[in-house]
Amino acid sequence: MKLITIIIGSLLLISNSLHAQFTRFPFNGVIEYEKKINMHALIKKSINKNNESYMNTAFEAYKKNQPQFKTLKSVLQFSKDKTLFTPVESTEPPYFFSTHPAVMQINTVYNDLSASTTSIRKSVFEETFLVKDSIRNIKWKITDENREIAGYSCRRANAIIMDSIYVVAFYTDQIPVSSGPETFSGLPGMILGLALPHEHVTWFATSVKDQPLDKPLVSPTKGKVTNYKTLRSTLETALKKYGEYLQIALKIYTL
Repeated sequence: MKLITIIIGSLLLISNSLHAQFTRFPFNGVIEYEKKINMHALIKKSINKNNESYMNTAFEAYKKNQPQFKTLKSVLQFSKDKTLFTPVESTEPPYFFSTHPAVMQINTVYNDLSASTTSIRKSVFEETFLVKDSIRNIKWKITDENREIAGYSCRRANAIIMDSIYVVAFYTDQIPVSSGPETFSGLPGMILGLALPHEHVTWFATSVKDQPLDKPLVSPTKGKVTNYKTLRSTLETALKKYGEYLQIALKIYTL
């Protein structure tokens, strides 16, 4: 009996060793993400004593005709130390609350990981900015929680950004590229799942294609060149007359 136990144990060790030996760690590929926004929570958050007379009516009509969760798609291409995150344009017609910035996809993000720099084409109302700056430095706290996303084992990490936004990320070290959707990166592997719980939005990978890219990744070029600090100052000046909306817009447009 003892001999059988030893043999089984040895076989398991060999199996695990072979699995680790032949596991691919892709440095090139394409990841498809789904962004989901909890529209019910977002609309409720926007109702106050100044607008409740018409917003409550509009909200009830929305619940009858639209799904609770708005789904948008995006693609992240990665090639060694370069990544490019691109939204997929929605073909849905406009509807109530669809022009709220939280429901729109405003960022095309190019990261040069070796230089720690980012170039972000950012659509802000009728203007387009090209934000050139350092990649955001996020102080992640890695936890012991794990889950599987798009066939990859992922580990949870938490962070607070911009003083108040709570972030939950799930990254995999099986894709050894320190990037992720939108402007989120800085973990020892690719972020395949991301949630901003208090902002009612998530991004989760639906597929990962381990493949060489057809052509080199190129940074976006169109837009008024700025950086994070100047963009924030510009928005504060432009939106200061809108009161409470200023803080909502600043949070979204400077993420």
